[in-house]
Amino acid sequence: MPKILDGAAIAEAIKREVAGKVRELALKDIRPGLAAVLVGHVPASEIYVRNKVAACAELGLHSELITPPESVTTDELLKLAAELNCRDEIDGILIQLPLPAHVEAKKLLDAVDPAKDVDGFHPVNSGRLQAGRPALVPCTPGGVIEILDRSGIAIEGRNAVVVGRSDIVGKPVAMLLLNRNATVTICHSKTENLAEITRQAEILVAAIGRPGFITPEMVKPGATLIDVGINRLNTREEFDRFFKGNAKREAAFEKRGSVIVGDIHPAAFELSSAYTPVPGGVGLLTIAMLMANTVKAAKMRRGIA
Repeated sequence: MPKILDGAAIAEAIKREVAGKVRELALKDIRPGLAAVLVGHVPASEIYVRNKVAACAELGLHSELITPPESVTTDELLKLAAELNCRDEIDGILIQLPLPAHVEAKKLLDAVDPAKDVDGFHPVNSGRLQAGRPALVPCTPGGVIEILDRSGIAIEGRNAVVVGRSDIVGKPVAMLLLNRNATVTICHSKTENLAEITRQAEILVAAIGRPGFITPEMVKPGATLIDVGINRLNTREEFDRFFKGNAKREAAFEKRGSVIVGDIHPAAFELSSAYTPVPGGVGLLTIAMLMANTVKAAKMRRGIA
């Protein structure tokens, strides 16, 4: 019977640890601070940012939500980033994506002080990660490593395959695994003989953004499956492809008109030794890791070990 890797329990453990570190810093008159910049009105982003702000309050961090209008220009946002870079009480700056099409997103992300880049997207932090030096690591990849470590799943010496090459997940999670002495292969939509490669994986990370892309015949029996994908199924045809006969999912689909599936076909999980469910897996780690990064940034900026 495969082991379900419980993202909720691991996220709560990380939050408890963060709260403890916040209390320790309070003894030094330091309160880590996060500024979240949310441009315009994107409902999913608004919910996500509200959850981040709520997590700050829960754990004792200072937070500020800055909401420029959708008409804001790149130059105006660059000025805002410069102001936040200079504010000592702000340790982390979060630019919520996606941004409006007229905003030069990469230019804005690059304008954030690397020491306050709690999303880990800045080229300086990417370079530090590649060099194996201390850095602020992207939250979702960092969460993947936490899940493996806290579940007692060995990384060193294992064959790891990452399906997906995004700057946000695929590349950094591959580098984190490599830095932990795994033998890493990065695959993507153009990889030839993909199933032949994924079947060699003892740790398989799926982050390609396609529902059920990894099928049972692509999985080595006994592998650990890490599903980073979050894909919404809105039609009966899509639902039946993955969950036909699943009474629990059927009830959820009837109630909400949609369900979530990851990048790994649910049938593939039965072949694994352990897996992250969707929902309930990697996604729940993202906010916890953001809180951890904010505290890490506060300590690094002040030279506190």
